[in-house]
This record gives sequence, structure tokens and C-alpha cells, in this order.
Amino acid sequence: MSFLRDYHVRAYLIAAAWFAADQMTKAWASGTLETTPTIIVVPKVMAFQLGHNTGTMFSLFDSWSEPWRSILLIVFPVLAIFGATLILWKTQRHEIFARFGLALILGGATGNIFDRILHGYVVDFIVWYAGWEPASGWLIDRFGTNRWPTFNVADVGIFCGIALLGIQLLQPTRLTNDIEPVEKETRHAPESD
Repeated sequence: MSFLRDYHVRAYLIAAAWFAADQMTKAWASGTLETTPTIIVVPKVMAFQLGHNTGTMFSLFDSWSEPWRSILLIVFPVLAIFGATLILWKTQRHEIFARFGLALILGGATGNIFDRILHGYVVDFIVWYAGWEPASGWLIDRFGTNRWPTFNVADVGIFCGIALLGIQLLQPTRLTNDIEPVEKETRHAPESD
């Protein structure tokens, strides 16, 4: 199993594991939440509630007509998955945040596109909301709702992956081994006669 020592292979295994976790939780949600519409996880904060998203994140583009919606929601994500795969392969050993972030994005994007191709929609089930009255009233007054759009494990991977890419961008760059560092010149005082 020496192939597991390759840091690229490990990143693709992380992507596969995230995809599997996403699909297992969606299967659980589809089965359990059909009969039990809402499961309160943390009172006044978090619940599980089944949703079918035919749009994209936060149900954007849900109202677009065909074929534009299919092009946007299937072709572009497939191209993005292909691009993320290539970029992941080109990461350097020291780019840990980028590698892990791309793996999460790849696993999450693959999970959502798999749903869209298989069902025609993405299964969402995680709901965050403000049930505490002062916060709830303030949010409804300003945003018209006290609830964050329903999401899933794939979305969590995509969000965290983007955050990790941002952290990687803030890291100082390293020189690779094939570049010789430039030595400082030493200046000597002029010799006097």
C-alpha cells in the first residue's frame, strides 16, 4: 500500500470519503425525514428538515427555464470538478490547506452533481435558524426570515474548502528546492592609500 504515501492519492481519498459521507447522510435524511418531517437537533438553533433543491446554493436559478438551467447546473459544475481535480494534482507537498480544501470542494461538488444527475434535484436537510425571540424578530425585520437556507454535508465541504483555500492564499510562499537563494553582496570599505 505504498501508493497511500503519495499526498495526492490521500487528497483524492479525502474527496471520496467526503462524497460518501454526503451520500450516506442524504440517504438517511431522505428515508427518515419523509416520515418525521422535522427533527430538532439544538432547540431554537438547528434542525433536520428534508428539502429538494432544483436550483443551486440557496435555491438560486431555481426559476430559470430549460436548457439554460441544465447547462448552468450540470455542465459548469462538471467542468469545475474537472478543473479542481487538475489543480489538486498540481498542488505541492507544502500546500496542505490548498490540498485539503480542494479535496473537500471536489467531494462536495461531486456529491451535489451526483444528486442533480440522479434525481434532478439536490437533497438538503440541515436548517439553522434563530428561535430566540429578540434575534428572530431582528432578523425577520431586516431580512424577512430568521432561517438560513437549508443545506447539506456537500455544501459544508464546499464552504470549508473555500475557506481553506483562502487560508492557503494568506500563507507566505515558499521557494522550491530547484531555485538557488540569492546571496547578499558584501561591500567592503574602499582601501585607503
